[in-house]
Amino acid sequence: MTLVIDCHGHYTTAPDAHTAWRDAQKAAFKAGEAAPAYPAISDDEIRETIEKNQLRLIKERKADHTIFSPRASTMAHHVGDQQVSESWSIHCNNLIARVVELFPETFTGVCQLPQNPQSDLSVSIKELRRCVEELGFIGCNLNPDPGGGHFTSPPLTHEYWFPMYEAMSELDVPAMIHVSGSCNPAQHATGAFYIAADTIAFMQLLEGDLFARFPNLRFIIPHGGGAVPYHWGRYRGLADMLKKPALDGHLMNNVFFDTCVYHQPGINLLNEVIETKNILFGSEMVGAVRGIDPTTGQYFDDTKRYIDALPVTDEQRHAIFEGNARRVFPRLDAKLKAMGHV
Repeated sequence: MTLVIDCHGHYTTAPDAHTAWRDAQKAAFKAGEAAPAYPAISDDEIRETIEKNQLRLIKERKADHTIFSPRASTMAHHVGDQQVSESWSIHCNNLIARVVELFPETFTGVCQLPQNPQSDLSVSIKELRRCVEELGFIGCNLNPDPGGGHFTSPPLTHEYWFPMYEAMSELDVPAMIHVSGSCNPAQHATGAFYIAADTIAFMQLLEGDLFARFPNLRFIIPHGGGAVPYHWGRYRGLADMLKKPALDGHLMNNVFFDTCVYHQPGINLLNEVIETKNILFGSEMVGAVRGIDPTTGQYFDDTKRYIDALPVTDEQRHAIFEGNARRVFPRLDAKLKAMGHV
């Protein structure tokens, strides 16, 4: 029986005390003061936020397991300094670890990294190692633009990123390439910045030769790959013009797209253009698009329905729902096997 593994979940319903502490931390930094102590949050508070939201919807939509990370829009790496980013990330990741501890059959953790744009990646690597080696996390969210919508960071193929890639390769964990909130008023966060960043990341990878240096590095580009599948011919043509190898060998052994595309025609296009082996089921439920589609009467982010409706074989559907996620996240595969899911 196929498991339905959602590769893209965020704790968008974290307890109010957690959010209030972040506000206090930011205010303290602005005032030049020390942040207050992080509040005590009970297991019952965490259970309530999960059971009424993500867990309820997972059951209603007949999914099984969610790869769960802190809320992307509030990572806000550009706020404060490296110490602020590190403290915020640690508290966010610890909260995810508690969710996983309370609901191990349903959630597995992926970490936020303290990527302050004025700093190197040493603290981020330290936090990645802590989360994987001590908390049992299976990957990370890597922000290609921690400046928050101004794209001042070097491209993902630049040597600036290499220490992180070395750590990811050693730990055998992938990264979802995921930006945070936009501080650029010209870029709406989820409608413009997210999709633009997804597309930009793919083009950066196309222009380089990153996977020749890091052959085991794996990236998930969320939100269906941004504009990439829709413009697949453009990227195939650009690869040819730039004297790069064909995309299937140049990128697509290492780059994967999720199914956070909130209508059936979009999922159909993704399936027609991108090989099944590169598609991972994802919903980002209780996320950017939470409403009901008036044309279907169903929630936009109930993406399992779209996969169920695809004209694909049982083997392909199994790959999208389970097989690809277990291949891209080998630590998840090991956890599921230990739980009896062979």
